[in-house]
Amino acid sequence: MNKKIIDIVCVGETLIDFIGNQLEQPIYKTKDYHRYLGGSPTNVAMNMARLGLNVKLVATVGKDGFGEYIMNRLEENNVSTSYLRETETSPTTVIFINRTVNTPEFIPIRGADSEIIKDQIPDSLLEKARIFHTSCFALSKQPARDTIMAKAKIASETGCQLSIDINYSEKIWPDSEEASKTIEEYCRLNPIVKVSQDDVDRLFGENMNHNQIFEHFHNLGAKLVCLTLGKKGAKLSEENKEVLELSALKVEKIMDATGAGDAFWSGFLFAYLKDKSNTKCMEAALQMAAIKLQNVGRIPDYANVISDVLKI
Repeated sequence: MNKKIIDIVCVGETLIDFIGNQLEQPIYKTKDYHRYLGGSPTNVAMNMARLGLNVKLVATVGKDGFGEYIMNRLEENNVSTSYLRETETSPTTVIFINRTVNTPEFIPIRGADSEIIKDQIPDSLLEKARIFHTSCFALSKQPARDTIMAKAKIASETGCQLSIDINYSEKIWPDSEEASKTIEEYCRLNPIVKVSQDDVDRLFGENMNHNQIFEHFHNLGAKLVCLTLGKKGAKLSEENKEVLELSALKVEKIMDATGAGDAFWSGFLFAYLKDKSNTKCMEAALQMAAIKLQNVGRIPDYANVISDVLKI
């Protein structure tokens, strides 16, 4: 078997986030926007590459100016574009988001993000990977769904740990029954699961308590289940162990919440790859989220910011 020399393969949406410049204004009142690279698997890939890990991103963009911008931004941050595909049949996906310290309002304009095909993910890549990460957004449309599910099964068979961010929204995936069935199928492969309280409420309604959430995903097959609770912190459940609960770090001035969940999961997976304890993984996750909340767009290029996480 090939040596596991790739830390993580992120598969899913890469897109342009247009984040409003006016703080705490709904989209209909937002006058202008700033352009950022976005998409949950893309954010995780960017964050982890900047933490010094060997990262591969599999995604599809349109053959247009936005696609070119994405390619350039990834290359600037040492994220390989070898598995990115440009298509002329769809434009690059964009999302308009209001700037807020809470759960943001957004308007997605879907395009090329769902056009991920099996030829983009050779089995040889999966054999070398330690983690295979994707998102609910990425699974929401074809052909990406069938591609990701087929390759996730192969990755699992090679000894690769699966991961998923269940970033569910009815705006992205109107058929919640189909979404639930797909998530169930993925969870049978024993992944590490990240889900937020907002995701759970949108997917299952607001009637599930935290223990029921953990029980649900463990029964499906999830190895670890991390429930993020915004300013209340996060909880982590591992089967047959006491639930771990940590408070969020205090942030004096929150600039923007977009991407905080991705930063959280980047910190968690980084520590996980370093074989740290569940507590250390959660501490790294909350630290990365706090850093992101203080910045609009990506995590800044400050050496001391990243070095704090590297100390774990």
